[in-house]
Parts: sequence; C-alpha cells; structure tokens
Amino acid sequence: MNGDWSDRQALGIHTRQDDHRSPFQRDRARILHSAAFRRLQSKTQVMGVGQSDFYRTRLTHSLEAAQIGSGICAQLRNKYRQQCSQLLPNDDALIEALCLAHDIGHPPFGHGGEIALNFMMHNFGGFEGNGQTLRIVSKLEPYTEHFGMNLSRRTLLGLIKYPQFIDLLANQQAQTPPANFRQLKASDWSPPKGLYQDDKAIVDWILSPLSDDDKTLFQQIKRNHYKHHKTCYKSLDCSIMELADDIAYGIHDMEDAIVTQMVSQASFYEHVVAPLSYLDEPFIQQHIHSIFDKLFSGKRYLQKDAIGMLVNYLITHIELIDVNRQQQVNFDEPLLRFNAALSSAPKKALQIFKDYVLCFVIKQPSIQRMEYKGQQIVMELFEAFASDPERLLPHDTSKAWQQACHTGNNPHRVIADYLSSMTDEHATGIYSKLFLTHSHSSRTDHD
Repeated sequence: MNGDWSDRQALGIHTRQDDHRSPFQRDRARILHSAAFRRLQSKTQVMGVGQSDFYRTRLTHSLEAAQIGSGICAQLRNKYRQQCSQLLPNDDALIEALCLAHDIGHPPFGHGGEIALNFMMHNFGGFEGNGQTLRIVSKLEPYTEHFGMNLSRRTLLGLIKYPQFIDLLANQQAQTPPANFRQLKASDWSPPKGLYQDDKAIVDWILSPLSDDDKTLFQQIKRNHYKHHKTCYKSLDCSIMELADDIAYGIHDMEDAIVTQMVSQASFYEHVVAPLSYLDEPFIQQHIHSIFDKLFSGKRYLQKDAIGMLVNYLITHIELIDVNRQQQVNFDEPLLRFNAALSSAPKKALQIFKDYVLCFVIKQPSIQRMEYKGQQIVMELFEAFASDPERLLPHDTSKAWQQACHTGNNPHRVIADYLSSMTDEHATGIYSKLFLTHSHSSRTDHD
C-alpha cells in the first residue's frame, strides 16, 4: 500500500509506556470512550427515543453494525486468504471502529434534523451527516486540542463515504426558500452526500498518500440532471462498513417493526416474501416461507433465529471485487482498487428489505410527524442562536463562534456543530426553555 496509512494528524502525543495496542485498537478505544459515541444512545434510529422499550437507537444500531462488520471480515479472510493478508489488518479493530463511528455525525431527530440543518446552512456550506462525522473525529471531539480524536489516516479514509465536497455535488438549480419554516418540504432540502469545504485541510491530509491520478479518480463524481451529483468510489474499509450498516438497517430495523407490530403479516408477505420468491437464489427459495412464519410467530426465539439466518445469508455472500476490472478504471492504491460487495441475488434481496423498511416504517405518518416536529425544533433553535450567539450560546461555543468570526472562518458552522451534537431529548429541553412558557425541565445547559 502507498504511504503510511497509520499516520496521525498530530504525531508523538498521547503515546503511553507499554501500550502494545495496534493503531486501530487505539482508534476503536477513542471512539468508544468519546462523548459523541455516548450521545448515540439518545438519538433516533427509526422509531423515536422513548416510543417503546424495544426500539433500536443509533447506539445499538452502531454496535450491531460493528458485530456484522467483524463477521464480514471473517468471511473475506476465509474466502480470500492471500489477498486479505495484504489488505486487512490482523484483527477487526479497524472495521469495528468504523462501524462504531459511522453515525456519530447524525444530528438529533434523524433525517428531519439533517434536513433542518442543511436548510439553515444552505448559504454557509450545507450540512450532511457523514461530513459531520469526519469533522467530529478530526476536529471537534476533545481528545486533543486541535485534532479531535487524532485517529489514524486509514481510519479517517474509511469513514469517508463520499470523497468530494458538498458545493461540487450540489445541483445548482435554484431552490427557493419557503416563506416560513413550517412550509419547508423535506424532499427539496436533502443534502448532497459529501464533505465540507471548511474541512478541506484534513481531507487533503487524508488523501495525501495517493498519487495525483488516484486522487482525481477517487473524487470523481457522477452528474445528475435534476438531483444532486454523486461520488463514484469508496475505500475497501468503507465498503465493508457500509455493507454492515445496510445489513443492520435492512434486517435489524425490520425486526423492530415486526416485534413492535408496526407492520402487518399481509404487507410483509406482499412486499417482501412475494418479491423474494422470484429471485433465482436457492437459499431464498428454500427458506423464505419458514423465515416468514418464524418472524410472525410471536415467539422471540424463533424471530431471533430468522433474523440470524438472514444476516448470516447476506454476510456469507459478500465478495472481494476488483474495482479496476469491474469498472474499467486504474487505481494504483490497493485500498481503492478493492471493495467488498454483495453478489447479485443477495444484493437484490437486501434491497427488498431496505425498501420495505423505508416504505412501511420510515414513511409511516407517525414517524414522519415526529421527524417534522424535530425538524421544526432544530430550525427554530438555529435561528435563535444565530440571532444573538454571544448571548444564547453556551460559553465555550460562544468563544468558538467569536474565534471563527475573528479568524475569517465560518461562524455558522459552529452553531451547526453545537446543534448537531445534541440528543433528541436535549434539543427538546432547550427548545422548551427558549420558547415555552411553562417548561418542566430542570436541567441546566452547561454544554
């Protein structure tokens, strides 16, 4: 591999005597012990925090993704022993670190919070969850004074899902802001999937081991006429993390919906079992009806067995692909040349599960109303803080805002950083203190 991917932004600090861990074991530990990771316990995954005692939060989702990521690595090492000995570390710490950290940039209230912050930041560089994740680990989390968690370069590369800047990915067709927040249509303000120009220095550092040709190809974009443009490539480690995330979302979040009776047997059969039955796939043909019976048996041990069967089926059908050969390109760096991917039929099967969760869970009116409510809370908080930052922001955040103003940086990014770090409950509490006459919250904001 080109360059030293174990480098850190700040070298020679926090090295402790007799610490024999690998760089990626240290990275995993820093993520696990971070405040940003802990806050995931109170951030919405699909159902809102507090809706049930069974639901998954961003935290439990990330833990499950880490376990699935470890399983993917075991499969790849077994299938591609020689290649993986050169491509993957000896243990799973790197992939687990990526899976644990992949959601820490998500704001409160799920997609509604992301829409809200992107709208409020549309004249100031935009907002996007994965871009915020990179910002947290490389700049905001106070493990070091200036370099966030000070993770290794390879870990940072693996966290970048979309290796291009938002302003280059945004479709330039004019968007007319609504007359007031309540008229904001969420689908009009979904962010481009990318990084912030505010963080160009760290992105340049991460990509510096790459050749100029690799860097240009890696940041290539696919242009769309009506929608935002999209990036084309990701690193090997990122591809493993994304597969783990997709499986956890498509299968485990579906489990939430079934156990809490958000979906019916009839709709599941029509929109999942029937389409899966048409796939030319022996495992699906043989087991999908028994899996259906177990999922809706009402017996938790049978439901868990069915979920385990599906997860194992998907993990065992993941392959190591040569991007150069598949897409007729010429990456020199092995971490970009190789990706993990599902074979054709299992990929279609996972998409059916993901589409079902999106259509029959996430798009349910009750869920969308919660997202809308959270969206309004975030926009009103942003407007309030931006109106008088030195008066309303917490002391440390106010100092950061003033410093950004004095140094010519982006002060609105400071407000977005502050709001996106909040849990659902914390954002609701601050909203109550600012806007409701009778607030029952006794918590004092010291953040």
